[in-house]
Amino acid sequence: MTCFNCPPASIGTVSVPEPPDHGVPDQFDRLWTPHRMAYIKGEGKPTGPGADEGCPFCVAPTLSDEDGLIVARGELVYAIMNLYPYNSGHVLICPYRHIGDYIELTPAETAEFSQYTRDTISTLRSVSGPHGFNIGMNLGTVAGAGIAAHLHQHVVPRWGGDANFMPVVGRTRVLPQLLADTRKLLADAWPA
Repeated sequence: MTCFNCPPASIGTVSVPEPPDHGVPDQFDRLWTPHRMAYIKGEGKPTGPGADEGCPFCVAPTLSDEDGLIVARGELVYAIMNLYPYNSGHVLICPYRHIGDYIELTPAETAEFSQYTRDTISTLRSVSGPHGFNIGMNLGTVAGAGIAAHLHQHVVPRWGGDANFMPVVGRTRVLPQLLADTRKLLADAWPA
């Protein structure tokens, strides 16, 4: 084997040409994100719409907070780190009950769901100082829900300049903090 950056090698009287452009430096740096392959391949996605069909939002509360990436647990809802975040601090608010539509929430669930949204915003403001937030739900697969069978609301902190060229051109998100570290930071600052 020869180095692709070196001139063609000679083996006896036969010249072995190098593959064109393989290993030739260009103007681009590489940011390898192999962990994204799990998302691309759909690993961990439910096999069906039922709670017993691998729903990650039903499984997470059965794990420790650290293993489940849970920031805070309420009586009816919980806050969890998004496994595939848009930005550092991307939190999901989920009811424990396996329901797929906002109007299926009981009045008590709706109140706690709202309070957890407020607590998430407050906590994120105190620990990371975002300039704004995107808050929302995708109800149904056609609306963009990756896991439509279990209701969840996104709370995404935003900073000026965070929507740079990487997601658009490089189809890569640059996150400055590991999920476990962000989870601990938020959990430690969560209102008592």
